[in-house]
Amino acid sequence: MIASLSGVVISANLNSAVIEVGGVGILVQLPARFAAGLLVGTTAQTFTSLVVREDSLTLYGFESPAARDFFELLQTVSGIGPKVAQSALSIYDPREIIDAISLGNSAALERIPGLGKKGAARAILELKEKVTTLQVGASEKTGESNWRLQLSGALLSLGYTARDADGIVEELQNTQGAKLSELPISQILKLALQSQGRK
Repeated sequence: MIASLSGVVISANLNSAVIEVGGVGILVQLPARFAAGLLVGTTAQTFTSLVVREDSLTLYGFESPAARDFFELLQTVSGIGPKVAQSALSIYDPREIIDAISLGNSAALERIPGLGKKGAARAILELKEKVTTLQVGASEKTGESNWRLQLSGALLSLGYTARDADGIVEELQNTQGAKLSELPISQILKLALQSQGRK
């Protein structure tokens, strides 16, 4: 199996790149977050997962071994294939998905293109126990991600749209800063609702 590639980026677009390795251009499918940072003409390293189908061989690339491993873990959920797993890592980093699953935040997972309500519920059910072991090493910023996901879920349950909830979360992040990760979610929600009441 091809575990990683390192070479010059020949071309890059929204979710793929061609990387030249030993004179051969290899097409790699990438999460949009990763692809956006690649520059043509520069050297890039990507950690890869080869997906074999009857009629195709598709190479998926990630910025870290942890992201690649999480891509493979997501596909153990029934109904999640490589495209949905790649979409998940295009809009969230692994830490954010781990937090959403461990907190049972179905609303956050439903934003992943192609997953839907049933897929989000399955992901939580099938991965909740598995991600608890991953959570320790997931990131030092778990506290920050937790309050964002918890607040977003709380706002959605109060009837806010996903777009409005995202806006409120961003606004609170900009006005309150790092101290939010130290507050209980009830207090953060109160601050968010107060900020909306002042408008």
